Amino acid sequence: MWGILAPLFAKLAFSNRRLIFERSMKDFRQIKQRGDKITALTAYDYPTARLLDESGIDIILVGDSVGMVVLGYPDTTDVTLDEMLHHTRAVARGVKQALLVGDMPIHTYDTSQQAVDTARKFVDAGARAVKLEGGWSECGKIETIVAAGIPVMAHIGMLPQHVREEGGYKMKGKTAREAEQLLDDAKCVERAGAFSVVLEIVIADVARQITKAIGIPTIGIGSGEHCDGQILVTHDLIGLFPWFTPKFVSPEARVAEEIRRAARAFIERTRSSKV
Repeated sequence: MWGILAPLFAKLAFSNRRLIFERSMKDFRQIKQRGDKITALTAYDYPTARLLDESGIDIILVGDSVGMVVLGYPDTTDVTLDEMLHHTRAVARGVKQALLVGDMPIHTYDTSQQAVDTARKFVDAGARAVKLEGGWSECGKIETIVAAGIPVMAHIGMLPQHVREEGGYKMKGKTAREAEQLLDDAKCVERAGAFSVVLEIVIADVARQITKAIGIPTIGIGSGEHCDGQILVTHDLIGLFPWFTPKFVSPEARVAEEIRRAARAFIERTRSSKV
């Protein structure tokens, strides 16, 4: 019996993913057309995801930035697929409304087939969309993932997965040639079917030009105020990773200091108590 029904269930699953994809594309394009801003933050665990979701955030990204702010790696290039799927499953348990996007780690989308296989694993873990880094060089992979019914968020500008070969986190779009390449990248990922594109550490005026030139939303991080939305690493926003704060971030809270205060109070109370 299962052998007979399996193709039907597979077709229904694909149809469901296609509906999610079409809804994501339509919703976010409409937000851009209305001139409303899209909000996005990262989450790597259940309580943070639930709090952000209850706060009304539009997009929750399980970013490979988990490598630095949670796992203690020097950058994102050490993050594994198993680690990303583990955190995606945890976040998915806390998300009811926001669009949950899984960040595909380095070397998990080196080929189109691998890209689709990885994207499906994220969907199985609870993500409704995936993100990958790169412009025109990755457009074929974006097309393949989209054809499989999985929405894709693109990412151009500074690419953290290439930080070692670039020698650091460097501003993009400083020259006319760089600006032109970024615009070409943005148009390419739009044609490939991405429903949005992250612009990371891009010159603000270049980000503005890109935002006006394409129909899908641009979501900026360190790229000025003219993007269609903004994304931040939550640990940066709330001051939970005090050892490094990007120049473009103004923390809205100082959670690290509160943790230290609470821990010191506990230590003092415990040590001063009578036996």
